[in-house]
Amino acid sequence: MSVSAAGGRELEISRTFDASPERLWKAWTDPVVMARWLHPHGLHTPEETVAVDLRVGGAFRFSMVDTDGVSFASGGEYLELREPEVLRFTWGAPGAPVAEIEVRLAPLHGGRTAMTFRLRGAADDTGRDDSVWTGWREAIAELRIEMGETHG
Repeated sequence: MSVSAAGGRELEISRTFDASPERLWKAWTDPVVMARWLHPHGLHTPEETVAVDLRVGGAFRFSMVDTDGVSFASGGEYLELREPEVLRFTWGAPGAPVAEIEVRLAPLHGGRTAMTFRLRGAADDTGRDDSVWTGWREAIAELRIEMGETHG
């Protein structure tokens, strides 16, 4: 995995998965699968909190819950959908998106996929307890586990 920052306002995570673009697309768009990984370490996303209206202009929402039962609502609006290649959406607290996210999926030899995740519009807040950047890094690590990967 590689992680880079552009001017402190863009987080980019590039990762190669041992999964097809279609399987990764489903992980980003199917509420049942999203619930299993869409949260940082130490939190969980109850399946009943995930709702997806998968169309340009459609909304998605989910809530992450910590060990004390405190819930953190999140969501956004889909801006671009090109299955299974590009997913672009706003993201943040309900009614107040703080960033735009783009996920690009490119097929590789052997049924693998190169995924590029870009978070734009949220300043680098690494080191804070409620860090957006750290949360997304950890969520991508949870996605790796969801895809059945235990290495690198």
